[in-house]
Amino acid sequence: MATLYEEFTLCGLVASAGAGVGQGILGLEPGPDSDRVLLTDRGRTATLYQVSDQKPLGCWSVKQDQTITCPAVCNFETGEYIAVHDDKVLRIWKDEDMNLDKVFKATLTAEVYRIHSLPDTEPLVLFKRGAVRTLDALLAAPQQEIENVISDEDIRWSDAFMETQQPVLIFITEKNGNYFVYVQKVNPNILHKYKLELEESFHPLCFTTYTKNKILTLLCLYSNGCVYKILVSLQQSVQEEQQILSKSLLLKIVESGTVLKGASLAVLDKDHVAVLGCLDSPPTIAKACLSIWNTKFQTLQTSKELPQGTSGQLWCYGEKFFLTHGKVLTVILYKCEMSSLAAAVGKLKDTQTSSMRTVFSSVNWNMLHEEHLTSPHTEQPVIAKNESKRNLRSRRSNVAKVQPQTLTVEQLLSDIKDSSQKDIEEELRQFLLNAQMSVFQATVGYVITGLVNRCKTEPTFYPRNSLVQLIQTQGLSYSLCPDLMTVALEKTDVHLLQLCLQQFPDIPEAVTCVCLKAFLSINDDSLEGTNVNLDSVINYINITPNEQVKKQTETLQNGFSSELMEEDGCDIQLTQKPCAKETEELCPVGPQKAALLNAILRSAYSETFLLPHLKDLSAQQVILFLRYLQFLYVKYSEKFSTDLPGMFSPTINQIMDWMCLVLDAHFTVVVMLPEAKGLLCSLHKFVRAQVRFYSELNKIEGSLQELQRLKHQKDFGLYSIEMLELV
Repeated sequence: MATLYEEFTLCGLVASAGAGVGQGILGLEPGPDSDRVLLTDRGRTATLYQVSDQKPLGCWSVKQDQTITCPAVCNFETGEYIAVHDDKVLRIWKDEDMNLDKVFKATLTAEVYRIHSLPDTEPLVLFKRGAVRTLDALLAAPQQEIENVISDEDIRWSDAFMETQQPVLIFITEKNGNYFVYVQKVNPNILHKYKLELEESFHPLCFTTYTKNKILTLLCLYSNGCVYKILVSLQQSVQEEQQILSKSLLLKIVESGTVLKGASLAVLDKDHVAVLGCLDSPPTIAKACLSIWNTKFQTLQTSKELPQGTSGQLWCYGEKFFLTHGKVLTVILYKCEMSSLAAAVGKLKDTQTSSMRTVFSSVNWNMLHEEHLTSPHTEQPVIAKNESKRNLRSRRSNVAKVQPQTLTVEQLLSDIKDSSQKDIEEELRQFLLNAQMSVFQATVGYVITGLVNRCKTEPTFYPRNSLVQLIQTQGLSYSLCPDLMTVALEKTDVHLLQLCLQQFPDIPEAVTCVCLKAFLSINDDSLEGTNVNLDSVINYINITPNEQVKKQTETLQNGFSSELMEEDGCDIQLTQKPCAKETEELCPVGPQKAALLNAILRSAYSETFLLPHLKDLSAQQVILFLRYLQFLYVKYSEKFSTDLPGMFSPTINQIMDWMCLVLDAHFTVVVMLPEAKGLLCSLHKFVRAQVRFYSELNKIEGSLQELQRLKHQKDFGLYSIEMLELV
């Protein structure tokens, strides 16, 4: 039995010069550990991602006139990364390296097709003409002559694996419609060549392999939707004459006469394979689909439709599928369990899935998503499709009266399509009270996706209370429903946006900047009375409008006082001094807008990806945002603690980081604007005062450490009076 769980977006895909997004990426390889992957685009860049938090850990690019031609891989023995650009130039670098132009470089004499990296052994380099070298042997003599194993054949696919603790590389070539299989053993150096048995009118789309008991099993997915199994013995120790490999039918996944295109195949375990692809039909009909099949019982176990389309590329690492979906790289979690006949035909009772409707042999790919949507409840009977909607709704109402907890996700999704907002809100409340925690996140993701999809197709429909209720379950993330914040921005629902910013850990930097721009554009008067959580500002911003903040200059706290700032000089002479003082005393924005901006300040981001989007802010928005950041900075300096009171308040580090980023993005604009001179001068004087204060603290640091040391050395008993002199 197999199950597909929640999905999330790992990153967006950017079209490279000469290559569109639809062509997919160059490669996706496992990183140094199970939570990291190395992505190479069809251009100049290789990026290391951490899958659990969907954030880039490192990004490396070659020069503009260069192109990466071989997917980057990780050398598991050394922790280094390897890539090839312009077919012959080998680059090796580490995590701390920033510029690929300054890392190790070796120019080879032949063009490289692929580098394969395996645990506990050195990487293997496969050249386009079929020769294989270990990386160490290649680096020892980069200019060595590389022989031609194949002449007029083109390599279509390759893979590497370990057999009896020795690396083995397999690659498949094509010439005039004929396919040849090469199996290369490295130690000892033995090459075997085979020819695939021809299949009339159809051609192989993709290949995958696995080994067991010194037998290599090669699976081939053909364009007619058939998966064939080919067995190759690895026990041969001498090179033999070319043999023809016969194939046997393992699985048929589409109807006869239908052509499959853009497909990938992956082996999950001994009884399950995953297939990604779509039928060769008109664009308005064809839909891509990811499915898991049981090869032992010839049954479809589960599937997921991909409405945005896919490039047909599929990777499988650690019970996670990685695939291109539209303009993003999507990760889908899955689970395969022990194969049994009961599970294969959907009769095995399980706490996570309902009775699964199984499809034998032929599949309607256009209906897979709706037909095989799993439910977290097993007690609900299957209702006939030909039953009218009126009878269906009546039946559901009767069941709900008798046993409310039997409401399933399938019923709720059906009701979301045409029920009123009030009815949906009530059903959702009932559903959440009885939802099973084992599949809670996936279930909530299905429900909120259904709500958002109806919001997009029906402009008058906006179940705000239901959306807020789902977000407050804390079971959602941005990647589960990327369109949610887009809809909230269209409706100017600042409360919903605030909740998303506070709870979603994976919001893209572009969306964060769009929210920031929207918050800064909204007038404070229009925000009065809106339902915004003010917990982050209520303790240091006066809620009563137009009430001046009381000035506190009697006590010098944390090295700050307005007198100290006034005594300090500034290179720029200003005539609007009272205005600068007023900025220091009053918050430049209202409490509602301040709470929204605090949600922005606390959101996660990467400086590399955030900085370009910050440049979209207008000059007025930049000045307003900087004034608010300055206000928060001054407030921190007035307190003994380094944390502002209240929940969801930003930290001093977050305030300083955002201030630096905004200044970096708009430095020229801020310097040239006359209205920004007062702000810059005020910041200059304040920072200088802070530096002076901490400089004085540094002078007595040694004395304070000496006092602490003396205190630990002496035991003064219960009571003592001691006089210490600081020199």
